Parts: sequence; C-alpha cells; structure tokens
Amino acid sequence: MKQTTSKQHNFDRLEKIIGKEALQVLKEKKVLVLGCGGVGGYVIESLARSGIGTLILVDYDTIDETNINRQIIALTSNIGEKKVDAFEKRIKDINRDCHVIKVDQFINQENLSTLFDYSFDYLVDACDTLSTKKGIIQECLKRKIPFISSMGTGNKFDPSKLEIMDLSKTKNDPLARILRKFVKDERIKGKIFVLSSSEVPVKTGDRTPGSTAFVPPAAGLLIGSWIVREFIQNKKK
Repeated sequence: MKQTTSKQHNFDRLEKIIGKEALQVLKEKKVLVLGCGGVGGYVIESLARSGIGTLILVDYDTIDETNINRQIIALTSNIGEKKVDAFEKRIKDINRDCHVIKVDQFINQENLSTLFDYSFDYLVDACDTLSTKKGIIQECLKRKIPFISSMGTGNKFDPSKLEIMDLSKTKNDPLARILRKFVKDERIKGKIFVLSSSEVPVKTGDRTPGSTAFVPPAAGLLIGSWIVREFIQNKKK
C-alpha cells in the first residue's frame, strides 16, 4: 500500500502547480454562483475542488429526473432534494473547511439586489432567466464586481465550440444576441465576459431545449478555470 506523508492534503496536487501562496489566496476568496444546474453545478464542483474558501449557492430548484443526464448533483437517489442542500453535503465531503452559504430563492428583478447583501469576490451567472441576467450585468458593472455570465448551452452538441469572450464577440447564440441588443439599447458600458458556444444550435422542434452530458459540464469547468486563474493572476499584480 502506498504511504502518504503528513504534508499531503486535499489540494496537494493543485499546490504543486500554483504554489502555497496562490492556494492560500484561493482559500480566502468568496464566489457566488447563481444557478446550480448543468453549468453552475460544474462551476461549484471545480471551485470546491480548487480550495475556494466560501461558496454562496443560489437556487430555489429541486433535483429532477430530467437533470440526471447533465447535472453533477443529480442522482436517482436524491430526486426531490433541494439542489442547494445536496451541494452543501457534497462540498463538505470534498472540503470540510469550505464555508457554504445557501440561498434557497428564485431570483428575479424584484429581489435581485438581495444578492449583493452578501460579500463576495466574483459572481457567476448560470441562471436561465433573461431578466435576471440583464439585472446582473447592470448591477455588477455598477458595483464594479467581477462576473461572468453563461449563455445558452441547450441544443448544443460540441463542447470544443465553447469559449469565454466578450459579449460583443459572440455568434450563433440566441441568448447572447438578445443581451447584445439590450446592452446596446441601454448604452451599457464595461467589459461583459460570457461563456458562449459558436456552434449553430440543433433544431429539435421542442420549446424545451435538449442537452448533453458534455456541453454544460465543459462550460462550467471553463468558467471555474477562468475564475481560479483570475484570482491567481490578480495576486501577482
């Protein structure tokens, strides 16, 4: 049996790449994730496994059978459980030192401002509500809070087409198209980073979008990687 030394810990392999000082930086960071579904779930997973010190999870939904094909938290054994509750248990099983704050609420324009009662260093918008996405853009830019917004991953099949970019550079993304028009009409200024796919959406003929086991997860992992790298790079400035 392979013996371990007392110096090894949960994030030993990550520390080998980024160093002890950067790992300490991550332990001191707080990230709010709005939406704990296909994309948001893998953001949470990657940040928890990267030693982020505080995760604020915002979602009112319960785990459903139709989530199983793409959401990391969804299992046949926990159908009906609140997503924020299931994630709290999972995160604590990964890193007992991570502080988890659960916000079991549906966020809309009326209560959006309550998110900013919490203190955090980064916001991830992985929600499905267009009006909430618009509000997040406005509030984060106004408050100078770093954020990234996930665009549409439904009806997409090829994860290699995913990329993080400025909203103005997106293409073949119906949700991004609406937000580009909104930003232009409202004359909103500032950097708006989004996760978007350049793939032309598959036409299913159904109002409910189809989804896969690889596009939403890949999107979430890209966002998690982006945030961790941002934190580390800003430490060096």
